[in-house]
Amino acid sequence: MISLEKIQEMLFEQGYITEPQIVMAVFLSMKLQKPLLIEGPAGVGKTEIAKVMAKALETDLIRLQCYEGLDASNALYEWNYQRQLLHLKVLEKQENLTIDDVETDIFGEKFLMKRPLLQAITHHKSPVLLIDEIDRADEEFESFLLEVLSDWQITIPEIGTIKATHIPQVVVTGNRVRELSEALRRRCLYLWIDYPDFEKELSILRNRLPEIDARLAEQICLFMQEIRKLRLEKTPGIAETLDWAMALSALHFDYLDKTLIEQTLGVILKDWKDIRQTQLSLTELYAKTGIVSKVDSL
Repeated sequence: MISLEKIQEMLFEQGYITEPQIVMAVFLSMKLQKPLLIEGPAGVGKTEIAKVMAKALETDLIRLQCYEGLDASNALYEWNYQRQLLHLKVLEKQENLTIDDVETDIFGEKFLMKRPLLQAITHHKSPVLLIDEIDRADEEFESFLLEVLSDWQITIPEIGTIKATHIPQVVVTGNRVRELSEALRRRCLYLWIDYPDFEKELSILRNRLPEIDARLAEQICLFMQEIRKLRLEKTPGIAETLDWAMALSALHFDYLDKTLIEQTLGVILKDWKDIRQTQLSLTELYAKTGIVSKVDSL
């Protein structure tokens, strides 16, 4: 039986710096076999929870990336029509085949292309099913998804009803692009993950990049804490912090200075308006973080 302590240990072993509310949410989701809906800003580690859970549970991660226009066929299954047509041509040369025989043959599993939801339902053991950025999908798809999450079975007209023998562990993420339905929220446990504070971000950075210079790590995290206070279109998350740290480490820097920051803003900011606004605020940011230029430090 998995305990709170065991889940915390598993997450830590996979390099995920966690908090009590995250451990509790994961534990209850697994204990109650209910989907876990995780919301929060982009880049704070929502998707990472599903990846870590799959590694910790030693099972497969099946990912359904949501987008506008996603429909049931893209999420469930499709028939491989090209292979079916080729197979039909072969069957035409065979005698004494009835229509039923042909249908049974061409609508067999070897022609069925399983998409993420069907993969999860037919998996040989309970996988972790990540439904990523559900708020990017249409409301119609969200309604369809509710039926699947409730029954864990689907009906394929040519084959029949397929019911899950192993219920997947479901993680649903959202960035609040649109408001999700109350029906979906009621079926899930809820977890909000915000930007980390300085101490947590520093712990994450040191855990992921243990070889990084201690002074550089502290300066990076301090600067990221301050830059998130600006009104940006796309506020950088912990993912950008790690990217920046890896880039600076690869360049063999052991401290931040003004020139270095100005030359590498494109690593943490992905919108030209945000870069422009940050450039205009750099003097204030330098004052708050104590970062100086190479000339000033001599």
